[in-house]
Amino acid sequence: MSSRTRSVIKSVLAIEAKEGAGALVRRSIGTMVLRNLTPFLMLDHFRITKGAGFPDHPHRGQATVTYMLEGSSRHEDSAGHRGTIEPGGVQWMTAGKGIIHAEMPIHEDSEPDPVGLQLWVDLPKQHKMVDPSYQELDASGIPTAYPDGPDGPVRIKVISGRSFSVESPVRPLGGCWYFHVIFDKKSKIFHELPARWTSFAYILKGRINVGNDEKEHKEFHTLVFSAESDQNGVSLEALEDGTELILISGEPLDQTVYQYGPFVMTTRDDIEMTIMDYRMGKNGFEKAHTWRSKIGNL
Repeated sequence: MSSRTRSVIKSVLAIEAKEGAGALVRRSIGTMVLRNLTPFLMLDHFRITKGAGFPDHPHRGQATVTYMLEGSSRHEDSAGHRGTIEPGGVQWMTAGKGIIHAEMPIHEDSEPDPVGLQLWVDLPKQHKMVDPSYQELDASGIPTAYPDGPDGPVRIKVISGRSFSVESPVRPLGGCWYFHVIFDKKSKIFHELPARWTSFAYILKGRINVGNDEKEHKEFHTLVFSAESDQNGVSLEALEDGTELILISGEPLDQTVYQYGPFVMTTRDDIEMTIMDYRMGKNGFEKAHTWRSKIGNL
């Protein structure tokens, strides 16, 4: 099969803004200019300064994927799960029918502020009310693909999905490939992607060209790719050493999105039922009014 590259159909600059007390967030997916990108609901590139964090809050109907780039973050939830996401580690939390959790950064005097990415992925309708679950990998557990061999200019951390015959152990509910592409030197790769899946890149550092277009795309931009049936991947060219980007592809969902804050369902009635369940402490929210995290209330 010949390789036909996708092209950029939309480019969105993620502008840094304050969120809460002490959190600096660059949000692209989930803003007014990039609201609907099924199955993706939100993408945040966050930096958490001292004294800030995300104390106890609920979720239902989506998966949240937290990937730490620098620093560490603790987490704790109403199901008794707790731990720490270290630099280069990922937590793939499937909220399902309901969970309350806290995410609080760790600040050390000699360490940089915690920096990472959080992606919200919509769950297929049939999985909205599954029991909550976690899949976690530390940096050493995330496999790496080398398109040009171990001594080549490109490394790809395979957080989920398959890259150059290297497969992640993470198994999302619904199709989702997630890669951290690192160009140590200026170079070019063609990365295969599933046909018709929604795909995008977020540039962390440097500059790139995409496909046959010579337009330069710079850091902090989210690039949405075309998804024609005969476009079986995307050509990415780093224009400077040290370029890094996130490449993500997901199976589109043929369902309506009704979102009320951290609750994501497919009908207005489901959202109203979710709010009632949370208020009444049932159907996944049994501990909503009795559980308090230790880390969120220090």
